[in-house]
Amino acid sequence: MNMKKITDFICYVINLIYPNVCGICDKICKENLCKKCEINLNNIAKIKVDEYHNKNFKSHLYIFKYEGIIKSKLISFKFHNKIYIYKAFVNFIIKNKKVCKFLNNYDIIIPVPIHYNRKITRGYNQSALLAKDISKKLDITYTDKVLFKKINNKPQSTKNKIERYHNVIGAYYTKNEHKVINKKVLLLDDIYTTGSTVNECAKILKMAGAKNVDVITIAKD
Repeated sequence: MNMKKITDFICYVINLIYPNVCGICDKICKENLCKKCEINLNNIAKIKVDEYHNKNFKSHLYIFKYEGIIKSKLISFKFHNKIYIYKAFVNFIIKNKKVCKFLNNYDIIIPVPIHYNRKITRGYNQSALLAKDISKKLDITYTDKVLFKKINNKPQSTKNKIERYHNVIGAYYTKNEHKVINKKVLLLDDIYTTGSTVNECAKILKMAGAKNVDVITIAKD
């Protein structure tokens, strides 16, 4: 038996033991988003682009409001180790023509980073999982080797609006700046509340030479 057949057999066994499930309803589903939940998501999707003139980014596209089932699923994904949920959101995104048209305006997609210690504790960066899978399916360049977080500050969710602003100042830095010089960068995060985090990240990326930086999030609070 050659290596490919061995790999295929292992994948087959794994899928039998741990079959894919819909990230929304948890029923077995090959594509991680069943038709019923896809219809429900389409019914509650906002898919709105907000424009700004007083931030370090100009455009922000968000797909849902941070409420109801979306809020519940993002909390489970982010804090309760329900990693598979991100695949449902990616599946929804790549099927939506408006979102894909927005994504295709950019040279590179970068996730908002989390501090190394928090990544070790959580086991993953939720924004990186989303961004990497989207980039692969839509053939957009992805990197998590440019923007980094150097301060392990308290989560933004524990802060009010003013505290959120001060909490992120000086928290990020860049390396490998040549990857973003004169590039149109799309910054991806899971949730947008006050915009303090993505605004600070956009500032740092523009200082590194990015032509412009815009933002996409799964939800807006």
